[in-house]
Amino acid sequence: MTPFDILMILALGSFFGTAIGLAIGFLARRQKHDWGLMTRKEKIINIALVLFLSAACMAGLAVYELL
Repeated sequence: MTPFDILMILALGSFFGTAIGLAIGFLARRQKHDWGLMTRKEKIINIALVLFLSAACMAGLAVYELL
């Protein structure tokens, strides 16, 4: 695996994880149009979704690259 592959996994994983996490938060009605209007619990849930799904996408891409 080259350094370019690692950078691509990090970039694409964080991009798709963020997109999926924000979409899930929006569809679950846990996200508002303005960050300041959200409660502390809603912010934590959105941040956790983005971080978890970004890590999952990176792991999935890394496994795909290794196969």
